[in-house]
Amino acid sequence: MSELLKQSFNFYDQTYLKSYNLDKAIQYQLNLLDSLDVYTRVHSENVATITCNLCHKLHCSKGFTEYCITCAYLHDIGKMFIPAHILQKPSRLTDEEYEIIKKHTTLGYQLCIKDAKLRPYYAGPYYHHEALDGTGYPQGLVKNQIPYEAQIIKVADEFDALVHKRQYKTHIGISDALKIIISNTKPTPNAKPDTGYANAGKTNKLIVKKLLKVVIDDIEYEIISTIDYVNYLEKEMGRYRKIQEYVNKMNSEKNKEGQLYYQQYIDTLLKKDETIEKLPELYKEFEDAHSLRKGMLDNLKKEIQIIKKLKV
Repeated sequence: MSELLKQSFNFYDQTYLKSYNLDKAIQYQLNLLDSLDVYTRVHSENVATITCNLCHKLHCSKGFTEYCITCAYLHDIGKMFIPAHILQKPSRLTDEEYEIIKKHTTLGYQLCIKDAKLRPYYAGPYYHHEALDGTGYPQGLVKNQIPYEAQIIKVADEFDALVHKRQYKTHIGISDALKIIISNTKPTPNAKPDTGYANAGKTNKLIVKKLLKVVIDDIEYEIISTIDYVNYLEKEMGRYRKIQEYVNKMNSEKNKEGQLYYQQYIDTLLKKDETIEKLPELYKEFEDAHSLRKGMLDNLKKEIQIIKKLKV
């Protein structure tokens, strides 16, 4: 088993994805996305990362995982052909504009099919908006017609879209995003009754269950990292307080020998580029950072308790 499948990953740590050495043609297409819409490029990278984590939890093979990651990178490549005034519109799309946006699936498929190097990965762009119950697009396929890689990418795509801010909506909390995704595993009123999959819901329950595990792993990692950082900040703030204590003693010392003693001790506590004059400013920066991180830590702990109680 590759090192990729032996590790747990931070959702949005892109470093390990670079090990896949994406073909230059694919890198070129992704760079074009960047010039059109920064959100789409970042979103594509995020979806690829989440897809990698899902494949890990689903015990997919190394080869299939690599294939899925590339499909995920390319899933929104068709948006290159969507007019910028629609793709980057700051307000909610009209029904007509939404119909144009939906064409990115077919446009992405056509781009991949025309290029021999991109052709193996067309399933990502083409099928990631299909739904198990037939309510998706562009073809309205049902469960047994939708490639497994597209079912994985669909979950990753929906999660990242919900928790990150788009031009036309505000992001929501992680637990609320997961509740929406879980609700999409339930039967929907628009499901096609003649397909035999009216009770399937839109998304694959097993993949959504694995998403919960991936999210919990990620938040637990974030909690540990944040605790470590909070401890570091507290240690540094303690050092600054100690320095200030000796500065006060030095300033109240009338004997030059005593002043020199305190100055030498202060010098051993100061780090590179730190000065006594900068002390209040530095302490305030660390104090603000500590307050911010403590708030984040409290929110993460509350969020993970909610998520651990969610059921698919």
